[in-house]
Amino acid sequence: MARSSRLQLPPLPRFKRPPELLYSADERPPLPTLAGLAFQHVATALALVAYVLAAARIGRLDAATTQAMVTASILGMAVSTFLQSWGGRLGSGMLVIHMPDPLLVVLSGMLAAQYGLGGLVLIGLVNGLVALGTGSLVPYLRTILPPTVAGIIVCVAGLSLVEPALRHVTGLGEGGLAANGLDAADIMIGAATLATIIGLSIWGSQRAKLSALLGGLLAGLIVSALTGKLHGWDALAGAPLFGLPHPPMPVFNIDAGILIAVAVLSLMTQLDVFGCVVLLHKMNESDWRRPSMRMISGGMRACGLGNIASAFLGALPNAASSANIALAHISRSTSRWIGLLTAVLLALIAFLPQASLALTLIPTAVIGAIEIYAAAYLIVSGIELIASRALDSRGIFMIGLSFVLGMGVILMPELAAHAPESLRFVLGNGIIVAGVSAIVLNSLFRLGTSRQTEQAFEDGEGAAAPIQQVVDFVETQGGAWSARRDVVRRAAQAALEAAEAIQGSGGERRLRGIRGSFDEYNLDIELLHEGPELELGAHPGQAPADLLDIDDTAFQHALDQALSGLSGVMLRSLADRLQSGRRSDGLTYLRLHFDH
Repeated sequence: MARSSRLQLPPLPRFKRPPELLYSADERPPLPTLAGLAFQHVATALALVAYVLAAARIGRLDAATTQAMVTASILGMAVSTFLQSWGGRLGSGMLVIHMPDPLLVVLSGMLAAQYGLGGLVLIGLVNGLVALGTGSLVPYLRTILPPTVAGIIVCVAGLSLVEPALRHVTGLGEGGLAANGLDAADIMIGAATLATIIGLSIWGSQRAKLSALLGGLLAGLIVSALTGKLHGWDALAGAPLFGLPHPPMPVFNIDAGILIAVAVLSLMTQLDVFGCVVLLHKMNESDWRRPSMRMISGGMRACGLGNIASAFLGALPNAASSANIALAHISRSTSRWIGLLTAVLLALIAFLPQASLALTLIPTAVIGAIEIYAAAYLIVSGIELIASRALDSRGIFMIGLSFVLGMGVILMPELAAHAPESLRFVLGNGIIVAGVSAIVLNSLFRLGTSRQTEQAFEDGEGAAAPIQQVVDFVETQGGAWSARRDVVRRAAQAALEAAEAIQGSGGERRLRGIRGSFDEYNLDIELLHEGPELELGAHPGQAPADLLDIDDTAFQHALDQALSGLSGVMLRSLADRLQSGRRSDGLTYLRLHFDH
């Protein structure tokens, strides 16, 4: 049973509670259950601090600086998570746990190497301001950055992690094999870490799958201890029990091109926040129809405020954690009280130097194995985003050319040396090149693509010809508009059913054309025909015995009524709304509306 609390949280919209949830967003579990669920989320979030360690490795930071970066990043995660769970104007009001932003790992590591943690201050501020601005413009976000563009950026971000990951897990330095040779101990450590993560993820129980990353870390540490690769115990023992973070001296003379790159990547991060809030909204609403723009804006606002608050501490910017959403799904508990307690526990851990220092002692090979895991996850996630949309030749060229340009910079870094000095950092980053290319090409190739189009059917065509043209029209325009594949598939099936019902009405009606319109939230298909409106209501059926006593004409009429009723049932199950009427030119229309 949910319990009341003296602490009153900002109200959430009224949800129709799914029966499978144990604790929904606004319900507070009993204290023992609440503590257990919060501890699991804390453990999962802390495992993802490996992204901070990866950035520190790329930046070649010393142990003390790495510890300070970890402390600041955990505090940023705590602030963003608290605001998300609190809700109101400050967050989404959902159980959205934050983790270090994987898209900014490589860029943050390179900046830390050049400027120290002071260089991350401006990065965090830019990230937070972009999140706040994006939250206010969220109704236009999907138009500017469709899933195909986001998928390219996510996928190339994963590919950019492959090279440093393999170097870390094999013990190779920048000089390559000839200079350093392979380190057998590092390979054993990395293999044990990665094998444990994969094994638990595939063959483990539900609880084991949630702790796969933690299990991999533990396995890597055990092998590291056995091979003599685990160092720093003296520093750990000498660390104080409690300590305050040490803000670095901010560095503001960072090249404008770098800040533009951070802004672009930060914009990509907000797509992930968008998806996480929508997913949790769906988990809390059994009659879910469409995203809540207010909740999404709050989610992005929480992300922005958390990154701004932690920026002056030299933190790696944070983003929403999909791993913690999986944990919420498995535990069937989406209570935002869990998020509030998780945030408090994360903040307490940040003020315990021994805990944050322990995270910095993880060997490089273990981090390399986790980087491989992260690279694989990002690559597949990017492919899924790209494949979620129907594509025509425009989409194919946009995706292909963006990948070529982004990967060309990664595989041939010397290309950036020929660019002006102010642009070298931007043009030398494959993620940025691929992302900007995708945005520019997507906008360019969409020029001349009408969001509203119509096709007429010529007189004299056979009955089957317009029906096939209806399906071809929906599928072709769906690809040109880059609509979601599942919506296009459902629209084509509904249009086919409606066209067959119109053409099969005994010559009473005749298809004359089809009209389609699309935006990022709506897809409408109108079938234009001669004759009366199609009867889509259910008709009372006749008993089988009655059908034996009627003549052929009445039997055919009863059969037509039954088929019309069946078409209506099918169309209502496929389309989100149906509407029919007569146009000023005398044609009748049947409009099929699909929420997108």
